[in-house]
Amino acid sequence: MLSSTRAQAPHRLVVVGAGAAGTMVVIHAAEEAVRRRRPVRITLVDPGPRTGAGVAFATDDPRHLLNVPAGNMSCLPDRPGHFVDWLVANRDATATARSFVPRRHYGDYLAATSAAAVDRAGDLVTHRRLHTRATACAWHGDRARLTLADGSRLTADSVVLATGPLAARSPWATPELRASKRFVSDPWAPDALTGPLADDADVLLVGSGLTAVDVALTLARPGRTVHVLSRHGLLPRAHAVAPLPPVTPTEPLEGLPLRPLRAAVLRHIREVTRAHGDWRPAVDGLRPLTARLWGALGDEQRAEFLRTDRSRWNVARHRMAPETAEAVSRLRAARRLRLHVGDAADTRIDPDALTFTPEGSAPVRVGWVVDCSGPGLRPAASDDPLLTCLLSSGLALPGPLGMGFATTPGGQLRSRDGYRSMWTLGAHRRGELWETTAVPEIRQQAADIARSILCAARTDSAPAVAADTPVVVASPPSARVRHRTGCTVWLTGLPSAGKSSVARELATRLRSEGHRVEVLDG
Repeated sequence: MLSSTRAQAPHRLVVVGAGAAGTMVVIHAAEEAVRRRRPVRITLVDPGPRTGAGVAFATDDPRHLLNVPAGNMSCLPDRPGHFVDWLVANRDATATARSFVPRRHYGDYLAATSAAAVDRAGDLVTHRRLHTRATACAWHGDRARLTLADGSRLTADSVVLATGPLAARSPWATPELRASKRFVSDPWAPDALTGPLADDADVLLVGSGLTAVDVALTLARPGRTVHVLSRHGLLPRAHAVAPLPPVTPTEPLEGLPLRPLRAAVLRHIREVTRAHGDWRPAVDGLRPLTARLWGALGDEQRAEFLRTDRSRWNVARHRMAPETAEAVSRLRAARRLRLHVGDAADTRIDPDALTFTPEGSAPVRVGWVVDCSGPGLRPAASDDPLLTCLLSSGLALPGPLGMGFATTPGGQLRSRDGYRSMWTLGAHRRGELWETTAVPEIRQQAADIARSILCAARTDSAPAVAADTPVVVASPPSARVRHRTGCTVWLTGLPSAGKSSVARELATRLRSEGHRVEVLDG
């Protein structure tokens, strides 16, 4: 660790995106700077007005609740009660770890925690927030140059891409429907629901996930029917009021092809349901395994999962708060919320209305169509100029099936010609991890990225890269690799068992000194 009295040039960190992921990176970078006594200059770039809110937590509708209990929402992995403590002190004195609170509170919490972390860091951290958009990025040696929407530029030693889920593209909608003034392509865009809120005409929501649930609660009113249409006709399941602890599978799942894996997962769910009277602990017990199970599948099997299993997985994994589920049940009982199976692509457009036809039903006439099918998955289809620049220049590569970006296990972006100090987290890692958009995953990724960046930062502010000139070790570990950063260590001249033993010994020593180590053995 460097002495706090030694003059160091601040490491220039630019975080693109000020939603949950980007704000957590700022929080952990500030804490890591204090821990390592490393000065860092953080620039947070996002056109949105509120730090911490992003799309997920910008809603001001108090009926939009977190779909995870407050006790699981701390942004600090080592302080699980942090969010609940903040709630009790600042928003709701009655909040507990089991509370499902308004989503807007979480954005406020992240903003407050970020400001506090920067303040505690004192002179070690300087922070500025730019309310603009990054449109391009180029690397010159070991420095990044980012172009902003106003034409100005930023120089960075490290860049974190934290722009969150991609904007919805409504690929199912015809050009005529997309051009209609009665079509809402993004319900979370500012003032997007002004039209549907201004009259009492019935509304069609395309998609039946958590977005549709929230939009339905906002638009529901006496005299209006909200129709929800999807290919499977399934709503998210509800969280239990008194949840049971997760139950891990008893049989090994890792390495199984998709079809045997599917059968084993179903057996696990049936066994847990018989033993505990609830399927939820079985699904929750799969969570620590999900990324490894997904990573073991080939692209064809992943594509099959998306076609055949994705909907069932999502409704079981991503659940409604109990209070939300009760509100939905009341609307359905009053027939003010109706669920349909079908395809909205053949929606007929009339001058003053739109008509869709559910499977096995008569045509239904509505005044508005709102796309609630969720975010895009493939950056190549995005119209975000920064993402387009990264892909076209080869600074980033698409992830599996084109979903998200290709990264190292630590979140460093892979490029056509190696690695730079450029990182991503959250939704942009979906192709490689699948389950990567919930707070427990994002907070750990943010902590890991902050640690990697500031651990590797050299005193001249030049970032280390993931693959530098290899260090070849032909004998037990020596001190010469202990003070290098960002290098690959090759073990040679030893039998397989000997290499494994040396790798473990070296990794243990480096980790004890605060280094981040990944061992690729076999």
